[in-house]
This record gives sequence, C-alpha cells and structure tokens, in this order.
Amino acid sequence: MSFSSEHRHDANAPQPEPAAPAVSNSDAQTSSISSPLKRKLPPPEKPEHVTRRSFVVASFWAIVLFLGLPIWWKTTTIYRAQLPLNQMVDWADGKACNPVFPTRIGINAPALRDEEIQNLIHITERTLDTLNDFPGHRLQFEVSRSANVQTDDLIHDSNNALTVRLSPGDTTSSFLHTSAPVLEITYPPNSIPPSGATTSDFATYLAAQLRETFAEERDVMSYLFATSSMPSERRPQGPPRDVASSLSKRMTRSLKYSGTYHLTFSLFTSGPVPSSWDIDSAIDEYMKPILDMLRPIHNFTIDTQVQLYATPGVQSQVLSKEDLSSFINAAEWPLSPSIGGAPTVNFIVFIGNQTIGSLSETGTSQSWLIPQWGSAYLLPPPSTDHVSSELLKQPVLTFTSHLLSLLGTPQSGPLPMRLSTLTRIRSADLLLRASSSLGSLARLSLALPSISIPSSVADGVAKSMYHLQLACSNLGGTVGLEHARIAEAEAERAFFEKSMVGQLYFPDEHKIAVYLPLLGPVGVPLFIGLLNQIKAWKNARKEKAKTA
Repeated sequence: MSFSSEHRHDANAPQPEPAAPAVSNSDAQTSSISSPLKRKLPPPEKPEHVTRRSFVVASFWAIVLFLGLPIWWKTTTIYRAQLPLNQMVDWADGKACNPVFPTRIGINAPALRDEEIQNLIHITERTLDTLNDFPGHRLQFEVSRSANVQTDDLIHDSNNALTVRLSPGDTTSSFLHTSAPVLEITYPPNSIPPSGATTSDFATYLAAQLRETFAEERDVMSYLFATSSMPSERRPQGPPRDVASSLSKRMTRSLKYSGTYHLTFSLFTSGPVPSSWDIDSAIDEYMKPILDMLRPIHNFTIDTQVQLYATPGVQSQVLSKEDLSSFINAAEWPLSPSIGGAPTVNFIVFIGNQTIGSLSETGTSQSWLIPQWGSAYLLPPPSTDHVSSELLKQPVLTFTSHLLSLLGTPQSGPLPMRLSTLTRIRSADLLLRASSSLGSLARLSLALPSISIPSSVADGVAKSMYHLQLACSNLGGTVGLEHARIAEAEAERAFFEKSMVGQLYFPDEHKIAVYLPLLGPVGVPLFIGLLNQIKAWKNARKEKAKTA
C-alpha cells in the first residue's frame, strides 16, 4: 500500500513555534504609559573630582578675600588725617581762650605822692570793674615818673595806649589832645582821696573819662564778639541797636585784613591832556607819614598810572548819588590788578567836567568812598598839561582819610591812639575768624565721614592752633596781631583745601552706581559655587551618617 508525499511526516523534525497573538496599536500605547519611566542617573563622582572642585571654589574665594579685597580697600579708601576735633570745637565755642585785651594807661601826676597815686589808681580800677560791661577790655594802670611837662611839649610812652596827665587846678576838667594820646585832667587839691579811702568823686570822674575815651573801641570789641559764631551763652552783650547798625555799615565798608595792601593811583582824563602829574612827590609829602605810622600793622606797595581818553560810565555832568556806583566802568577803565596776591586799593583822580550834585554819606562834593574798593576824586581841567603836587594835595589828603576808613580805623581820638585801637580790633577780628574756621572744619569732618582729610589740612590746623595760643597770650600788641594773622591764614587754607573740597561733590550714590555693574557678574557665580559646595558637603555628611 502506498502513501502520498504530501502526507509524509518526519517525527524527528523540529516543530514550529506557535505564532504570538496579534497586539493592536491601542494596546501597545496603553502598556507603555502604564509602565514607570526610569531616569538614567549620572555615574557617581570620584572622590578626587569632588576634592578638586572644592579646591577650585576655595581658591577663588581665597583670591577674592585675601588679595582682591585688600587691594580694593587700599586703592579706594579715603585718607582721613587725625584732627583734634574737641580742641577745634573748644576754640570755636570760646572755651580754649578767654580773650582779654590789656590796654596800658600811664598816669603822670608829679604833684602827688606815691601813696596818693596808688590809692587813686586802686579806687579807679574798682570803679571801672563795676561799670565795665565788656570784661575783655581791661585797662591796666602804671605810674609814669617823668617830670611835669608843659602842654606844648607832650611826652608819651609808645608802649602805652594813653597817657593821663594829672595837674592841680581850680576845677575838675579834661582835655584830649588831637596830636598825641595824652589826656589832660585838672583837679582841685582837696579832691584827691587820702590814703585808706575806698571811694572818691574824682576817681569816679577819672573812670568816666577813661570809659568815654575808649567807648568806640569797647563798642567795636563787643560787636565783634556778639556777632561771632560762639554759643549765645558765651557771647557778651553787644552795643545798643543804633550803635550796632552803624558799626555794621563800617565793617561792610572796610577791607578784609591783610598784612600787605597794594595802592594804585590812577589819573584818568577824558582827553589828551593832562598827560603827567607829580603824584610821587604828593604821596611822599601828604600820605607817606600816615603809611609809616601804619607800618607796624600793614605793609604797602604803590604804583601809579595815567590813562588818556578814559570815558566814565555816566556821561551826565552832574552826578547824583545813584550815578556814583556806575561812574567807574571797569570794562572801559583799565585798572591795575592785584600784585603778588595782595588786595588792591584803587585811588582815581578823574579830570573832566563832572561834579557831584548832592553830598554823599562818605564823601564830599568832589570825592566819594567806594566800599572795599577805593576812592575817586573829581578835579576840574587844569590850565596846563601837567598836574602839580599843589593841585594834588587835597585829593591825596582825601585818599589818606579814605584809606584809614577802608582799613577799619576808629574815627575818634588822636591818630596814634586810633592806630593802637586798630591793632587790638584787628587782633580780635582775626582771632574770632580763625576760631570760627576751625569750628566749621571740625563740624564738616563730623558731618561727612567720607570726606578726604589730607595731611596738609592736619598740619594747617596744628599751626593755626599753635599761633592762636600765642595770640591769646599776647593780645593787645603787634606780636599778638601777627600770630592772629598767621592763625587765620592757616585756618582758611586748611578749610578751603582743594583736594578736600572736591570730595563734597562725589556722594556715596555715585560709588554704588559704579560698583554694582561689576559686582553682579563676578559675585553671582562665586556665591552659587559656594552654595553648591555647601550643599554637597551636607549631603555627603548625611550619607556618611546613614552608612555608619
């Protein structure tokens, strides 16, 4: 029996595997969503890599902290020299110096015995102490042993501000000479207090005469201290309101004190003539004696000039008081500038047809005083092209009077006594100015901690305080005036130091605006790197704690 080939079957042949059931697309998508996603983690860092990164971050921070910050601090810090702030404030408040201006008074009384003179001086001093409303002005008496001198042959000790000559007479009277600081007082013989007496009408009269003689100086002194920067509880009572108003005008008119002034004498004419003048001989004859008397207080340099075809600022022939301020046109009248840094005082003689229609406060019908500037004098055209010294006598004498006013010289009393008073007034003014500048500098230093204080400022403050102490110990004479002048100059130089004043216009807001754009890009990576290292260090400690 035979079988067909289609039905042959090898039992030993491998059988095919059954086919997998078909899966639809929707079933596969559901299976992939339902199974969890496993994130592939980075391989663990080797310990040497972690250590290297820590060293890199630490090295950056070490460079910033130990190299960058010191260099930045050294190059950007503001140098502030040490200032004696407490002492500077004490000077400004009047605590470091009790200014007393001793005024020496010589008593010449040949007809009195020593006991009578000493007792008279003692009673007079006690009377002055009860009447004195300004303790800084103190009269010191000394007995002069010169013989009795006639009135026409005055003897005066230059070291004394005033000499009081007591002479017996029928009545009590007094007379102050105009050419010398000598006060003549006559007294009845029975008016002299005996030894042991405590009161005397004649001593009261003598004290009243001395107070009247030095009334202007006392008023000026009290006005300077009353208007100073001292605290109100330390300032003395000022003069009456009307006197204070008059003194204020005088102070505004006068020039600021300087050891040297430059005097410029100018001849201005509206035409070609006159073209020459004898100004040198007129100055030597009429002004030089006053300049020599002022030499212990001021030095003077002089120059002269002639300006032809000089047109005044006002064309009218009759000048009113309002026209005087614009008469001198600085743009058209070339005036000499300050020479050597000294302030210039201008004296102008103008030859033309102008006249002053009304009297001014500080001038005559031909001249007027220009506050803090100088003086001008109008002269009619001369008959020749040369101005002689005789024609210049009155202008130069007027200029001399105006110069004394510009320098702040008192107006009453003989000229030597007025110059002695000027020395004490200028000493007080400079002492107060220097003290005020030191106080302002101390307050500025405390109010602006970021302001620069160079070493030159500290040196100037030290020099100023040194000379202030010497001036306070020698008030009343030219020695104290010179020390006060140096102290005021050093204090002003320290306060207006250029390198220090420039810091006032660089506030802290500018520094923030400069540094923020630099600190942002540099600081953010450093801080992020440091935070990451701190975080990694904490995680390492936790893992170590788990495995332990």
